[in-house]
Amino acid sequence: MFTGIIKGQGTIAQSVRTATQQRLTIHTPLAHRWHSQIGDSLAINGVCLTIIAMTDQDFTVDVMPETYHRTTLGDQAIGDAVNLEPALRVGDRLGGHLVLGHVDTVAQLVDRTPDTNAEILTFEYPTAYYAELAEKGSVTLDGVSLTLVTVSPTQFSVSLIPQTLHETSLGRRQPGDNVNLETDVLAKYLLHQREAKS
Repeated sequence: MFTGIIKGQGTIAQSVRTATQQRLTIHTPLAHRWHSQIGDSLAINGVCLTIIAMTDQDFTVDVMPETYHRTTLGDQAIGDAVNLEPALRVGDRLGGHLVLGHVDTVAQLVDRTPDTNAEILTFEYPTAYYAELAEKGSVTLDGVSLTLVTVSPTQFSVSLIPQTLHETSLGRRQPGDNVNLETDVLAKYLLHQREAKS
């Protein structure tokens, strides 16, 4: 469980992919500073993954086929920056919203528009997830907890303050770039209940 409040960034140091799996090594001292251990969960661009090896300066995770088919992790190149968040601990401050780290799909950035002290980012996404998005509701993009400004069946927009643009990879995203999208878990369960009763 996560909150969508990014605690730092790392860079892709190694990516090894075969027909059946992918293994990523992330260069960052943060996992060591967070006292993470082998077997702990970390969110990488919003994807919950398990540490299988680590040193003072990096950590390694395995990415199963379901994950690299559904997320952008398979497209990451050596040197790319990734957003990082350690798993929530009991008693931690819940600054964003409840995030599972279970990415639903990818969304594509189509527009960036300045808005006084903020910037509006507009994304296209698969229509199948429309019922799980609502104006002023929560969404997670590349692991960042954000509030939806507008929602249509094919596009949604979010507003980012300078702090978020500077401290996360979203500030470097350009039109045409894909991001990991996780809809709100409460919306998922409400929609499932409604469908199960019909």
